[in-house]
Amino acid sequence: MSGFRSGGSRAERSEVQRRLATARRGAELLDRKQRILQAAIDGLQERADAGARAWETSARTAAVWLQRSTGLDGADRLLEASPPDPAVAVVQWGGAMGISYPESASCTVPASPPAGGSSALAFAASAHRAALEAAVAAAAGQRALLLVSEELAATRTRQRAVENRWIPRLEEQLAAIERRIAEQELEESLRLRWAAGLM
Repeated sequence: MSGFRSGGSRAERSEVQRRLATARRGAELLDRKQRILQAAIDGLQERADAGARAWETSARTAAVWLQRSTGLDGADRLLEASPPDPAVAVVQWGGAMGISYPESASCTVPASPPAGGSSALAFAASAHRAALEAAVAAAAGQRALLLVSEELAATRTRQRAVENRWIPRLEEQLAAIERRIAEQELEESLRLRWAAGLM
């Protein structure tokens, strides 16, 4: 009967050892994923910062030309110079490590209707097209950074759960099984010695 219990404990030990090895390997993979994501974030942060600076510069330039054109041409002429159709943003998606995020984005701005007015109006239209294109690129960069940062945070949470809860729990289970097996083996040894008349 004790042999049956010991066999069961040994099978249980093998299963817990297998699960513990899986948990440790999972923690290693999550750690590796964190390093890869952090490297990606560093690059995405630079891209997002550069995109934000380009957009801010373009927006300031557009604001200056808008003010000049409004003063020279008036608000009605500005409205007449507006394109009849909306601009279209196109986002190219890519990704890594199972995450999908914008790799780049572009913007197609429809042509403005021919309109008279000062050269400031033409410069204002051109500056606003450039600002819109920069805004779309900056938004894509910020979105990519956000998505990868969220994945990094989730990966850190999973790794902490594996390392701080799952692995210690399995180690405790394994230690308890090892103690039980040792007790069963000692008990069996004592029975055999008693049966052999050595005690």
